[in-house]
Amino acid sequence: MLERFTSFLGEARAKRDVSTLQVTDVARFRDHEAKDRAPGTANLSLKVLRVCFGEAVRRGLLTVNPAAQVKLAKTGDSARRAFTLSEIKRVLKACGEDTEWRGLVLFGIYTGQRFGDLARLTWRAVNLEEGEVAFTAKKTGRRIVLPLAGPLLDYLTALPATDDPNAFIFPGAAGHKRTASLSNNFRDILVEAGLAEPRSHQSTGKGRGSGREMSELSFHSLRHSAVTMLKASGLSDVFAREIVGHESAAISRQYTHLSTADLRRAMKRLPDVTSGQQREKRKRR
Repeated sequence: MLERFTSFLGEARAKRDVSTLQVTDVARFRDHEAKDRAPGTANLSLKVLRVCFGEAVRRGLLTVNPAAQVKLAKTGDSARRAFTLSEIKRVLKACGEDTEWRGLVLFGIYTGQRFGDLARLTWRAVNLEEGEVAFTAKKTGRRIVLPLAGPLLDYLTALPATDDPNAFIFPGAAGHKRTASLSNNFRDILVEAGLAEPRSHQSTGKGRGSGREMSELSFHSLRHSAVTMLKASGLSDVFAREIVGHESAAISRQYTHLSTADLRRAMKRLPDVTSGQQREKRKRR
């Protein structure tokens, strides 16, 4: 987060003495965060700055904490929720067959990982022989190794082969520099599936600095769905947290260092959202 703040300030401003920071600098950063991220994430960034600048005040580097005077971003009335199984099937139908979006949705459901990480997956991360995907989460820096659920294996093995391990699995998605633009594209899929209303292009009068409109369904909802499906299948919270990569101070890391074999057994409990046909084909092999 601090890297995003210094990047937002620009190289010249970031090199200045911390005492030159103004309340308006922090407020503009909060608004900038709210444009590309959920309001909750923007507020977390603001809280981190409050702590950092509070320490600067304690050490005598600042006389006033500029972040303490900035209000939290409005979170809105909508709360994200998980997709139901029938809604997931409607989304997959709206994606069509053999598309990148279909693959992204399947990865979202069966791994519960963040949009940006999935969009930039390369073939180096995939081991089809072992049936695993391994990568480092950008947000947490955590190394994640997960077994591939059956529908994901079916999808990946059906894709054209490549000799370049650094090639993106989803080159179209990887070409987007901002996850926000991908989120807008996914909303179009939700509209096609009848799960979201088309956005009006009329001005709201709130200006560019206002937070983005929140919807109860988004690509991040697939992460909620993954946790819900895992727990509904009878898995403990420990397994669900390990698979999707949630951190919690309440659970010691020594209890969440689960083996890939443990996770593989957990993945086999998940329902097949594609259809029963692919799974029947695997049984006959």
